[in-house]
Amino acid sequence: MSRFELGLTSFAETHQNPATGVATSHGERLRQVIAEVEKAEEVGLEVYGLGEHHRVDMAASAPAITLAAAAARTERIRLSSAVIILSSADPIRTFQDFATLDLISSGRAELLIGRGSFIESFPLFGYSLEDYDELFTEKLELLLAVRDNERVTWSGRFRPAIEDLPVYPRPLQDPLPVWIGVGGTPASIIRAGHLGLPVALAIIGGDPARFSVFSQLYRRSLLEGGHDPEKIPLAVHGLGYIADDNAEAAEEIYPSFTAAMTRIGRERGWPPLTRAQFDQMRSPAGSLIVGDPETVAAKILLWKENLGISRFMLHQAGSVPHDKALRSIELLGTEVSAIVRPD
Repeated sequence: MSRFELGLTSFAETHQNPATGVATSHGERLRQVIAEVEKAEEVGLEVYGLGEHHRVDMAASAPAITLAAAAARTERIRLSSAVIILSSADPIRTFQDFATLDLISSGRAELLIGRGSFIESFPLFGYSLEDYDELFTEKLELLLAVRDNERVTWSGRFRPAIEDLPVYPRPLQDPLPVWIGVGGTPASIIRAGHLGLPVALAIIGGDPARFSVFSQLYRRSLLEGGHDPEKIPLAVHGLGYIADDNAEAAEEIYPSFTAAMTRIGRERGWPPLTRAQFDQMRSPAGSLIVGDPETVAAKILLWKENLGISRFMLHQAGSVPHDKALRSIELLGTEVSAIVRPD
């Protein structure tokens, strides 16, 4: 089996600092993201993923452009979306964007796609939420047709048919890696397994142990589709933050994480996040990976054992000063890495 991979994901969050009320500008945050990719490569992490969002508190509406800028400043780290909301995207343009990124980066692009946990992109691009799953199913079919064929003939419900048309540029990698992001929908993981596509599980709340059912379902679906589960990776994306001390990590991330979760929760009709809930989330059985390197490594190893994952992606919870964010990345690539993969 190949080496266990560690990486990062981001939505280029620009949450307000609870102490000052000031949010990082979109331009500054995107420059910080590029610096984070550079730091991640410097400390030996394998992948950095940037998610697509269309909100004032997230500066990541065009991940491929930011990742291409990062490609020019790095040499080895893989560059991924995390995720592209395929249901409201054009699959051909999405393929072209990431094929171009693949060429710029000399074969380091990955395309992680999903249905999306936020809905802003649907009205923005003229789609109905009533077609939520049908859009994704149809657009995934077209994306894979474009990935696997230089000339494409295809027809569907949501866009005009294509008759023997070529799609360029072609990526350096053949095929371009396409992953499916899954939050908690069994049908999504079954579909990915039948297609033989790698999966990234997003664990953002609740008891992480419940995701063992999804990993088992995924492997069963891979076998049903005629694919070898040992050859197709399974990843986890988890919210967290690393500092040199457990208490320091919790106190540094709690204010901004709680403020962000409360604001997003208000949009969805959820009650405010309490300190007791935050502490439960960062407990050994919780979904938050917050603490010193030993604490964080122990939880990653637990998830690795329980879920059989081959990649772990840390998504920084909340917002901290950028020097502290870079320190968290450094700790992941050095001290946490030394524990979870001592070879």
